[in-house]
Amino acid sequence: MKAISLLFFLFALACSDGNRNTDTVSASPEASYEVMEDQAYSEESMVQQKRTVTEEQKIIKTARLAFETPSPEETHQRILQLTSQYEGFVANDNSGKSYNRIYRNMTVRVPTKHFQAFINSVSEGVEYFDQRDISRQDVTEEFVDLEARLKAKRKLEDRYLELLSKAKNVKEMLEIERELSNIREEIEAKEGRLKYLQNRVSVSTINLEFYKYTAESGVTVSYGQKIKNALQGGWNGVSVFFLGLLYLWPLFIVVIIVLLVVRWLVRRNRKK
Repeated sequence: MKAISLLFFLFALACSDGNRNTDTVSASPEASYEVMEDQAYSEESMVQQKRTVTEEQKIIKTARLAFETPSPEETHQRILQLTSQYEGFVANDNSGKSYNRIYRNMTVRVPTKHFQAFINSVSEGVEYFDQRDISRQDVTEEFVDLEARLKAKRKLEDRYLELLSKAKNVKEMLEIERELSNIREEIEAKEGRLKYLQNRVSVSTINLEFYKYTAESGVTVSYGQKIKNALQGGWNGVSVFFLGLLYLWPLFIVVIIVLLVVRWLVRRNRKK
């Protein structure tokens, strides 16, 4: 009989503890938010870590190539053809000319599976690279962490929706809806970051700069033409000099007046 009584006592105690925990969660959603989030994230994190062992790494690949070419236009057409061949697209394309240099800058994005093949094709025939940088950034850890957190947030959202359906008054409903709003904002932010990483991982970026030096040949000038140019330049110099003097005519007038006053004062002193 004592054993049976003890069993009934323990069963009643367990029931009362369960009810008390349920009331705490429903009555105070803010207090349970962090606990629920940590539990959900821990579950998803363990699952994601197990998946990471067998999953392919997430690598962001970028490259920058700079080189001289005998024909920038032909090189440009060839890169356009290679971009189409490797299922990529041109994100940026501009050209220009400096004093003795014609150049072109391009930004090409190709699927990561064709990254190395595209670079090898562009590099064919290039004897020397001014710059050839290839970088690989491993974002597997961030990618897995974001996926785990995103799934945890979605589970948390489902739990709060369940709490919302069981809310007993308006105050509880408002508190739960406020937490739901925060959770949804975090979900959207993590989804955006995940999409950005996925895009960078699946499509690689290659920056290209190629150029050609040009020899600007001047016109040959004869000796007679040089004499004519010298005489013409001298006359222009004299003309500029006299024009400059004309600009200073007020100063000349002031100097003349000062000289006349000084002369008058000197003569006056002599008479005395």
